[in-house]
Amino acid sequence: MRVALIQQRFHGDIKSTISRSEELIEEAAEGGASLVVLQELHQSEYFCQYEDTKYFEYAEKFEEDVKRWGEVAKRHEVVLVSSLFERRTAGLYHNTAVVFEKDGTVAGKYRKMHIPDDPGFYEKFYFTPGDLGFEPIDTSVGRLGVLICWDQWYPEAARIMALKGAEMLIYPTAIGWFDSDDEDEKMRQLFSWINIQRSHSIANGIPLLCCNRVGFENDPSGTLEGIRFWGNSFVCGAQGELTAQADSESETILYADIDKGATGRVRDIWPFLRDRRIDAYDDILKRYCL
Repeated sequence: MRVALIQQRFHGDIKSTISRSEELIEEAAEGGASLVVLQELHQSEYFCQYEDTKYFEYAEKFEEDVKRWGEVAKRHEVVLVSSLFERRTAGLYHNTAVVFEKDGTVAGKYRKMHIPDDPGFYEKFYFTPGDLGFEPIDTSVGRLGVLICWDQWYPEAARIMALKGAEMLIYPTAIGWFDSDDEDEKMRQLFSWINIQRSHSIANGIPLLCCNRVGFENDPSGTLEGIRFWGNSFVCGAQGELTAQADSESETILYADIDKGATGRVRDIWPFLRDRRIDAYDDILKRYCL
């Protein structure tokens, strides 16, 4: 199965950015992709660099956004993983991945569960933690374990998706460097980011797709220098092997071919699920054990 990850920069305004996304999706479909993944909050700038209530207006068009991307999926006959700002009611918003079937219908959605609150990533101001749990989404290309960005650091999320039958893990993402970080620190961050996710693939014996944004985005408040999103979108197979990886600067379509039969073969020789000591894991439900 051919997949495509759309690694994209923000093009100055929402209309231009959406237009460019649609062009890239069309190209990906023509390139043979049956599954297309967009990055986190792909319609707009990454607005969480500071706190401003004006950005809640972006979520007002959630239903309109769902309709638009459903039409795009239908037009190009692809399963499409989007990442949208959802207004549930006044004062209640989610960072939500909506998955569309090839006929444009909504196959399912996932609301981001782990919400960061760090300098330049003030997401707790904007997003309520998800309440849909870790539930895979059934589509014509397989059962997708869709998670979002900060979720990618948590092995519990990946494991639960796998235990519920997810055939691959998918992470729309927005993560980057501060230019003031030295090169060694940047490489340590990137190394950790890639390898924590590869470990989820290895531990669960399933492929993993991670789609990150790229390009520099200024902090409009002037408090910080802004974020240089580091791209490096990648796909790995059921043993964590990298099968495709983008660079840190280019807007690109990253293609990869997924071997859907690999999970069974890998789990037969690496039977991690068989040897789990579920009788001994009560402590995992505690915040800290000392």
